[in-house]
Amino acid sequence: MIEVVDNGPGIASADRTRLLRPFERGDASRNRDTGGVGLGLSIVQGFAERHGGTLELADAPGGGTVARLVLPVGT
Repeated sequence: MIEVVDNGPGIASADRTRLLRPFERGDASRNRDTGGVGLGLSIVQGFAERHGGTLELADAPGGGTVARLVLPVGT
């Protein structure tokens, strides 16, 4: 399991599924000039699924978001 935790504004639970789709961004003010095209989370989710794992987005304690990549242990 790998967790990345931030202390930003967080992601509303209603937006989490949408943000896992390609080219979806959480901040409407961002564009290609200010960074991000909305592919990061969808790439990680695809990687997780191809390897039998999951990508979970959750609230971080005290605010922000936890992105949790869970992969099975190889034998």
